[in-house]
Amino acid sequence: MVPSTAGLLRGLLGLIWVLPVSMTPSAVQCTSLKTLENKLKDRQRYMKHNFPINYTIRVHYEEVFRLSNVTRLRMRVVEEESVVKVEEVDLQDLWRWVNKEVLKKLLRILPERHPSYKYTADLEGLFRQVEQVFPDSNERERPEPIEEIFNRLTDRHPNGWRFVTPKSLLDNCYRTMHCLFKDCFPSEDGEQDYCGIAHWRKGRKRLLDT
Repeated sequence: MVPSTAGLLRGLLGLIWVLPVSMTPSAVQCTSLKTLENKLKDRQRYMKHNFPINYTIRVHYEEVFRLSNVTRLRMRVVEEESVVKVEEVDLQDLWRWVNKEVLKKLLRILPERHPSYKYTADLEGLFRQVEQVFPDSNERERPEPIEEIFNRLTDRHPNGWRFVTPKSLLDNCYRTMHCLFKDCFPSEDGEQDYCGIAHWRKGRKRLLDT
């Protein structure tokens, strides 16, 4: 039997649906991320010097999104007889969501007259611009490990909270951004291992990690 045109079309659409989403950011996406990067370079001034020593805010455990979290999530998770693979695009979606929520929390605790309020509001605005140039992640089905994290992030009564300094939260944002979108941040010294802790330790010694 010769398949109908409608059947062929459904098969083609199904094939397109299962094709992986491009993980390499476009020029427009990189431009928005580089603008955000430049703003984040001022985080020490606004998130350390303008706060009391050891000042912390309460966040979800999952909102402390470090390089080590990226490394763990990149690994395959074996569940009974199946293997769940977390794609880079899933981690990029998670990075945007986590840091958007972190900035919302910072804005809620800062009075408008606080010297860091405008800086934080500008960062939050830049994050919204970044989101506008990336595909809507709600149109894709998330792998189970990522979906579980999203569910915990939206839980208003989690089992535990973390208390973290504002600067540490933005340090995590800055470093994981370079790790997950490394194609947007080429280096004249050759390819950098932005996902490695050693890279950032070396950067501190050279005063490059502002």
